[in-house]
Amino acid sequence: MAAPVALGRDICSLARIFVGISSHLPLTPSTSFHTGVVFSSTPSSITVTDEPDTLFQKVSVLVKGHDRAVLNSYEFFATMAAKELGITLDKVFEPPKDIERLTLLKSIHIYKKHRVQYEMRTHYRCIELSHVTGSTAQVYLEYIQRNLTEGVAMEVTKTAMEKVPDHILESMWKDQPTDDKPSQ
Repeated sequence: MAAPVALGRDICSLARIFVGISSHLPLTPSTSFHTGVVFSSTPSSITVTDEPDTLFQKVSVLVKGHDRAVLNSYEFFATMAAKELGITLDKVFEPPKDIERLTLLKSIHIYKKHRVQYEMRTHYRCIELSHVTGSTAQVYLEYIQRNLTEGVAMEVTKTAMEKVPDHILESMWKDQPTDDKPSQ
């Protein structure tokens, strides 16, 4: 008997809430409860500068780990993230794996012929991005680094594009006179 009474109280309290809400809101067919505008008292953290963004000709991300399946999954994640951000993938390839073998004796004192071999394999994946701006590269690298799986390491190599210096742009032969005589 206590359950129907509690259910009746819940229904009555919900009805009072809806009646209270509907008396304050205009009756339109597209009424939404989440239309409030949030004003922040803190200023925006976006800053605008006049200096140009750095351009990278190539950004190479080398990911290494001991489990091949984890690297396959992470490679899929990183390439999908690059495609979603509109970054051009130059190439994705698998460099050769490193195999490190360690041979130990089974027994400490005698039986030199009885040995045990252990093997550690390190698999690699390389993702190369081409023609990326500095801000885009920073956002992409931070995103994939935050989602780096356990047991996986990442190395990043950036190749920046720079403007040719002015002293190289000037022709070095303009000061020398040209000979009008044909050579004999």
